[in-house]
Amino acid sequence: MANNIEVKDLLEAGVHFGHMTRKWDPNMAPYIYMERNGIHIINLYKTVAKIEEANEALKKIAASGRKILFVATKKQAKDIVAEKAAACNMPYITERWPGGMLTNFVTIRKAVKKMASIDRMKKDGTFNTLSKKERLQVDRLRAKLEKNLGSIADMTRLPAALFVVDVKAEHIAIKEAQKLNIPVFAMVDTNSDPRPIDFVIPANDDASKSIDKILSLVSNAIVEGLQDRKADKDDAKDEETKEVAKSKKEEATPEN
Repeated sequence: MANNIEVKDLLEAGVHFGHMTRKWDPNMAPYIYMERNGIHIINLYKTVAKIEEANEALKKIAASGRKILFVATKKQAKDIVAEKAAACNMPYITERWPGGMLTNFVTIRKAVKKMASIDRMKKDGTFNTLSKKERLQVDRLRAKLEKNLGSIADMTRLPAALFVVDVKAEHIAIKEAQKLNIPVFAMVDTNSDPRPIDFVIPANDDASKSIDKILSLVSNAIVEGLQDRKADKDDAKDEETKEVAKSKKEEATPEN
């Protein structure tokens, strides 16, 4: 892959710092290198291998035209995830996880459509026919929907995968994905259970530098997948144009 991952870069971003040893989850043992001053140190060589594995899978999903939903509601991850997900044109949830977001997707889509209908009301003038009190209520509803669901407005069907920062904080999202057999990619720290996660990326999920580093690598892989998709589409279009030109030429050539 063009997206080379260096252990040195992960080290500089503090990706290796786990939690205090007394808070560890024993299931993370395979990803722990050592203990230092009462803190577990993550084996970054394993992190690199896991990022490469995850990136290959994410790239394929992006190339197939399906969506990856990013989930991070913790303070230090919200802005980073919003920026990186938007940069690769993927939906994200950074406010409170709406219960039933996946398992009751039809209802969530109705709420998203409600936003669109309010916008239409404002465009066609219907909004101005409402009383001042009604307009205020509609505006408040629109703002609330935008805050919670605006970032998934373009997600018209269930995502092909979830990418989660902090599996403990987002356990509801992970459970919903499991029910629907949606694969979960996640940054998993030493205090979390990696077993429910399909693609584990052992990493410090508390420090913003670490989150930023992992998300940059992941989003770059997704962008690569999108570029591959575009290139394939362009190639198919060129082939089609050539075929049309060829058949027209054959039709124009008089038979002997």
